[in-house]
Amino acid sequence: MEPITYKQITFTLNGKTVTTSVDVRLSLLEVLRDTFGMTSVKKGCEVGECGACTVIIDGETYDSCIYLAAWVDGKDVLTLEGLMDEDGNISDIQQAFIDEAAVQCGFCTPGFIMSSWKLLSTGKRYTRDEIRRELSGNMCRCTGYQNIINAVEKVMNDRLAEK
Repeated sequence: MEPITYKQITFTLNGKTVTTSVDVRLSLLEVLRDTFGMTSVKKGCEVGECGACTVIIDGETYDSCIYLAAWVDGKDVLTLEGLMDEDGNISDIQQAFIDEAAVQCGFCTPGFIMSSWKLLSTGKRYTRDEIRRELSGNMCRCTGYQNIINAVEKVMNDRLAEK
């Protein structure tokens, strides 16, 4: 039996620099949940297909269940917890999910919100079909997706109207 290899990693998590030692076999999902208490990062399929564990790493979406924690050294990681402001107020996309009833059981919601946040950060106008395509890496077993698309479209339109 080979000895377990550990690596010290330092990265930015939701705007704060953190350091920890990780078993090089652990996924980012496991470290975010178990070491840092980021419970919004959900363990769903564990093979990168459902999107429940979606996080933003250096501005791009990743399934943290198939991203090794050791790879995050020196990177910037954003989870759902990082979308709240300093006063604990939720972001516009989180509020839109509430307003548009885009939440049922809630298990997939954090992943959808993170993918939506990335899509909305582009500042582009998307059609409903394009929104659907951009969110296709996230699965929900409870809804027909329409309210999720409605929430993203609402925030997109609100943000573009402010420009």
